[in-house]
Amino acid sequence: MAPNNSLPLTLLVSFFLVGTTFAATNFYQQVDITWGNGRGMILNNGQLLTLSMDKTTGSGFQSKNQYLYGKFDMQLKLVPGNSAGTVTTFYLKSAGSTWDEIDIEFLGNLSGDPYILHSNIYTQGKGDREQQFYLWFDPTADFHTYSVLWNPGNIIFYVDGRPIREFKNLEGFGIPYPKSQPMRVYGSLWDAEDWATRGGLVKTDWSQAPFTASFRAFSDSNACLYSNGASSCSSNSSSNAWYSQQLDSSNQKVLKWVQQNYMVYDYCKDTKRFPQGLPPECTVRST
Repeated sequence: MAPNNSLPLTLLVSFFLVGTTFAATNFYQQVDITWGNGRGMILNNGQLLTLSMDKTTGSGFQSKNQYLYGKFDMQLKLVPGNSAGTVTTFYLKSAGSTWDEIDIEFLGNLSGDPYILHSNIYTQGKGDREQQFYLWFDPTADFHTYSVLWNPGNIIFYVDGRPIREFKNLEGFGIPYPKSQPMRVYGSLWDAEDWATRGGLVKTDWSQAPFTASFRAFSDSNACLYSNGASSCSSNSSSNAWYSQQLDSSNQKVLKWVQQNYMVYDYCKDTKRFPQGLPPECTVRST
């Protein structure tokens, strides 16, 4: 049965009120293409970035800046057609062996089958916090906005302004939270045919290569730059509404609607994977 993708009017109103205002994008100033041997390109006077992949290699970029908290928006148009085996990413990650990471990955599929938005959160080098979603639109037909809000209280994932996932700071319960390691923003397109599509059962069709994903409208205007061991928000964080932003009751309803209709995997419900007991944040989250 197809999910009911009609939102009540009150939720639609709250969704549109969350709209994002983008600063002018200039990828030349914002990112460095770090790998791909020319398969990553910045076009249209810095307004568009494309990543391509063939059988030799994929490609990727990273932000010039580091951040310690922020709201990050990117518009993406994903690989069209038969994208099985490909993974397109937009994520934040710190350095080191006990890194923090906030992931959005798009797992390709056979033509006509839906992409899966795969999300994960790592703290101190440990992840295993996957949630996966289908999207309520064709992400290859046009650009859509994918966002991460990361502040001291919570991490919230958004798609076109709709919250789809929330991870709260539960340090009071002994659960680590990313708060001290600066992160960069990354994007990539790479081959993961051994696991990405139906657990690796469907392989990449290299006759369709090169595969290309497009990025635009990257915004870090609501973010704390980190340099020389200090955050730019340390003295004026109280003036930034996003710094203490949480989901209000209307957006909690939108979050619940998305998860009821489009979530296809939640690690907090996978008792077979965690036979000794679910991760502690799952128990706290449900109380």
